Amino acid sequence: MLKELVIASHNSGKISEIKNILAPYKVKIYSADDLNLPDVEETGQSFAENAALKAEVLSSISGKPCLADDSGLCVDALNGRPGIYSARYAPHRDFNLAITKLLQELKASSSTDWSAHFSCVIALKIPDNPTRFYEGRVNGIITPNPHGNNGFGYDPVFIPDGFNKTFAELTTEEKSAISHRGKALKLFLDNEFNGKNL
Repeated sequence: MLKELVIASHNSGKISEIKNILAPYKVKIYSADDLNLPDVEETGQSFAENAALKAEVLSSISGKPCLADDSGLCVDALNGRPGIYSARYAPHRDFNLAITKLLQELKASSSTDWSAHFSCVIALKIPDNPTRFYEGRVNGIITPNPHGNNGFGYDPVFIPDGFNKTFAELTTEEKSAISHRGKALKLFLDNEFNGKNL
């Protein structure tokens, strides 16, 4: 079982979410900021490639097991955009601007189908071991009117299937139970901590 883990992220919302899910397992968690680790340029063509890049580079630098994820919002009417560019859809990773841009593009598309999904791929790199991958997905729709103050990123405009609230209106526990990252982390936990990969 892992005793320590580097989270390859500088995103405080993401780190908090992952720490919350891993809390029962008594793992020593380091963020990239804690260890003064650099940003890794996401040059991959898929969520899996980008996650692997980050995990492998920061594991190599730190000498520790490293977990990285790449995730994003894929909107059907926009041919899957913003996808792997979700965090870079607007200047300076400003998600308020990104949400505005997304809604403007959807309105301009004239499509009445605003279905979308969040996808997350987690890569785990343990030194001297092959990189392992875990994937999660949640389907839903985009709402034209942002709601809620919880969460981060595109959460205020994404309503997951089976709910009448956006991700940003759900509690941390509610979101973790159904989110793309929550599902990917559950697979990670099942395989790395709960004996299914032992």
